[in-house]
Amino acid sequence: MRVLAWTTAGFAAAILVGVYLPIQSLLFPLGAACAGVWLLFLLPVGGRPRWRRKLICCALGLTLGFSWGGVYRQLFYAPAAALDGKTVRMTATVLEWPKAGNYGSCTMAVRAQVDGTSVKALLTLDGEGLELQPGDRISTIGHCERADLNFAGEDVTYYLAKGIFLRIRGYGALETERPERVPLARLPAFWARGLKNGVMAAFPDQYAPLVLALVTGNRDDLSAPYTSSLQRTGLSHTVAVSGMHLAFLAGLISLLLGRGKRRTALTILPVTLIFMLVAGSTPSIVRASVMILLLELAPLFGRERDGLTALSLPLLLMLVQNPFAAAHIGLQLSFASVAGILLCAEPLQRYWMERSRPLRKRLGKTGGKLLSFLVSTCCATVGAMVFTTPLSALHFEKISLISPLSNLLTLWAVSGAFSFGLIAGVLGALCPAAGRVAALPGIPFVHYLQAVVPGLAKLPLAAVTTNSFYYRAWLVFAYGLLAGCFLLAWRHRDEPIRPAIPITSVCAAFLAALLLNLYTFRMGEIALVVLDVGQGQSVLLRLGDQLALLDCGGSREDEAGNIAADYLQDRGYGGLDYLILSHYHGDHANGIPQLLERVQVNFLYAPDVEEGDPLREEIFQKAQECGTQVQLVSDDIALPVQGEAVLTLFGPLGEGSTNELGLTVLASAGDFDVLVTGDMGSDVEQKLLAHTALPDIEVLVAGHHGSEYSTSPELLEAVRPEVICISVGAYNRYGHPSESTLNRMEEAGAEIYRTDQNGTIAIQKY
Repeated sequence: MRVLAWTTAGFAAAILVGVYLPIQSLLFPLGAACAGVWLLFLLPVGGRPRWRRKLICCALGLTLGFSWGGVYRQLFYAPAAALDGKTVRMTATVLEWPKAGNYGSCTMAVRAQVDGTSVKALLTLDGEGLELQPGDRISTIGHCERADLNFAGEDVTYYLAKGIFLRIRGYGALETERPERVPLARLPAFWARGLKNGVMAAFPDQYAPLVLALVTGNRDDLSAPYTSSLQRTGLSHTVAVSGMHLAFLAGLISLLLGRGKRRTALTILPVTLIFMLVAGSTPSIVRASVMILLLELAPLFGRERDGLTALSLPLLLMLVQNPFAAAHIGLQLSFASVAGILLCAEPLQRYWMERSRPLRKRLGKTGGKLLSFLVSTCCATVGAMVFTTPLSALHFEKISLISPLSNLLTLWAVSGAFSFGLIAGVLGALCPAAGRVAALPGIPFVHYLQAVVPGLAKLPLAAVTTNSFYYRAWLVFAYGLLAGCFLLAWRHRDEPIRPAIPITSVCAAFLAALLLNLYTFRMGEIALVVLDVGQGQSVLLRLGDQLALLDCGGSREDEAGNIAADYLQDRGYGGLDYLILSHYHGDHANGIPQLLERVQVNFLYAPDVEEGDPLREEIFQKAQECGTQVQLVSDDIALPVQGEAVLTLFGPLGEGSTNELGLTVLASAGDFDVLVTGDMGSDVEQKLLAHTALPDIEVLVAGHHGSEYSTSPELLEAVRPEVICISVGAYNRYGHPSESTLNRMEEAGAEIYRTDQNGTIAIQKY
């Protein structure tokens, strides 16, 4: 029986409950209760001995998990949390290379000594901190904040999962002491920088960022559009160093030294440890490294290899070292994918290998091997997806449907790019000329990946989001069916598994969800969708069968473009008829380049102002590259739309700042009218009312995210909106929407919806 696996399962379950639920005060009582259950199971009673042993192991794991969770909080977390809000004198050892931040600042992880407490912290310093290196000893005054509270006071687990309990802002003079020798524990950071410099020196600029991400997992220089493409195609694991990379590394060593030899195993062990340290000891690489070490050591000591036991040990070690690591999405995905491969992929592979045996014989040796590779890759991908898809849906609200195909088309190229990239990086660190020569065979692999991955990501149903009720219902149905099939297979273990019926049912259910999603959005004359893009604005209009997007910008660069493209592609649309830009501010336009990368846009309408603005030039250049026609607007125009609908753009009416030089959009379908005013202030609203006779408005998208200087009483009195939508980010630093504006809206009798409270807002007229 897998004692370690069952005990670890209980331990991990207890840790997860303790991390995600507000039961900190109950950890010790729960541990005591589980100990009582464990003792009860130890009593000599009847029943199946095998299941009793499993329950004993699980109960023991639960006891240890709850108890250790409570002990860890008292010993390590509580002393750090007690420093919240204090300004103190601190000394620290730098753990990693500083990273440049905004306004000349830099951040780095440090091991800080504060008021007798030793804690791992994220330290922010001004520009002089960029000269620091791992191992340096520093002393300064710092202001401490708990790392598990964001700037809005909400609980977050991001930093705790990485073992960082404090954020410290350094002030005043910085005293630095550099050791004569680099401490042994900090050497991997120097090796990692050497490998990075070697890769950057060996490969041309257009290829180096992707090679660096594949070899080391460092994605800092990887472009946002390509990162988005990796997510949509289910290939993000290729740039998060994991077991796949170690398998490539072990394969490379075996190719050089020979397979199945003792010296090969003895070489793989230290190389694996070094590679783990250089790659940053992330949860995925630690998990993979420990598994590799166990699986390689087992034959050397005459022990049987067991995948689940090898998977359990690294999970147990990481959760003991830091229980908060259970909330690390990288750890969850890494262990879930391997568990899926062990529990699901292997039975699937045996089934399909048996079914494909006659075909493999007819194809001959080479064809049979190719078919075996295809079957193995597909089964491994599907097995991993079984366990990781719910996590992706929960954390990223996205499900990659094209993942099996994208893995088939790219994993061989990832293997080549990784192998040649690693060799070239090592040689490039020692001799740049040798690195450039070694990089030449790897360039075709990288070029292929850069071409294929974005192409796959552009397919309309490469991925779907779980923002739609129908896709969420499909996911629940699929996993309910999977659970039912598992129970039937377990009860009738002697009968062969027939996957055709459940696979067909899942596909039919997805088709139904897709059609319902399409039908719901396309019903009626007009639909308005205010997308939740954080502190920004992006409004989708459907007039008949034509689509117009008004603005595309948000809190994070490129994110609004992905959100808008996801919404369109979830509903079967591959493009837009019109993209209308109110003005050239990032919170209304920074997502447009990414949007143009992902969907076809026929026409872009923008105000004919601020020539030479950098964002304007970037957008127009991207539009030209993507074949989008740009129309500059200075006067009122009516855009051609189907049926009786009308889409009118009012040219810039104000003067001075960018906000006052924007376009206003009025969309009408019968007696249903929508008005979007961008960021115009109340004085320009007066000019708009004097410029044109506006009808009574059914839906008004509030100006300037609900600022007190927009959505004036005069505008509300003139258009008398029934519904007002406010596109605004939660806890934004501008204080939007203002209390006075909300009061004006309520006095006008309008229903108010806000993206920070209601998420994406959809309104349709049937």
